Amino acid sequence: MTDTTPFGTRLRTALDTRGQLCVGIDPHASLLTAWGLGDDLAGLETFSRTVVEALADRVAVLKPQAAFFERFGSRGVAVLERSVAEARAAGALVVMDAKRGDIGSTMAAYAEAFLSPGSPLFSDALTVSPYLGFGSLQPAVDLANANGCGLFALALTSNPEGHEVQRAVGADGRSVAQEVLRRLAAENAGAEPLGSFGAVVGATLADAGADLAINGPLLAPGVGAQGATAADLPRVFGDQVRNVVPSVSRDVLKHGPSVQALRQAAQAFVDDVRAVTNA
Repeated sequence: MTDTTPFGTRLRTALDTRGQLCVGIDPHASLLTAWGLGDDLAGLETFSRTVVEALADRVAVLKPQAAFFERFGSRGVAVLERSVAEARAAGALVVMDAKRGDIGSTMAAYAEAFLSPGSPLFSDALTVSPYLGFGSLQPAVDLANANGCGLFALALTSNPEGHEVQRAVGADGRSVAQEVLRRLAAENAGAEPLGSFGAVVGATLADAGADLAINGPLLAPGVGAQGATAADLPRVFGDQVRNVVPSVSRDVLKHGPSVQALRQAAQAFVDDVRAVTNA
């Protein structure tokens, strides 16, 4: 039976007990090579199984990047299905990093693929793109609410090109990113201890320049290989730092294929974040 406890509630518990950390499952070709694996289906499966074995019973969140599995076609997606199921069974919350965004029945189909308990790709949360208008995400919002799942909408991303759209200002003087954050806050209104609808806000930003108090989680890519550190989190996120889910990929994954080394690297990040958030 599916646990329909709201994602925000489950995430708050996971962050408080396991520490504030999301580790990406990103089987880049270069990482597969560095692990001594082939850039093929067998390498993909070994890589993914190793990360899940090493981390799913101890980190709060695992975040598979769908594209790195999809590039191998249907057999790669089958590996993704197994990885998601095994990670969730071991106790990690799974955020599917697929950044889906569309309108109407197409958005509903994307939501069903990742947020419906009957789907082989059923995940605890999904990254989504709100740039066809936040209202276009309504089918995903509805399904997430029905099934105890969450969403992370792109708001202030870590890539340098993001400002072209995200910091654009509308006629009301509000930036596009601030409007996304405002809509997320509305979805989270009254939720305790944490809403289920989060924003993606890069840890590499010099200044968020927006109100991040959305009563929801803030998924923060950019820690590690992209240059941000745990020490940057209070500067970027201010009094919302306790709701931040720092996302690290390469700086943990580079320590594989050793299970012990992966665990030690992840724990080091958890400890660093705990030291600056007083969590």
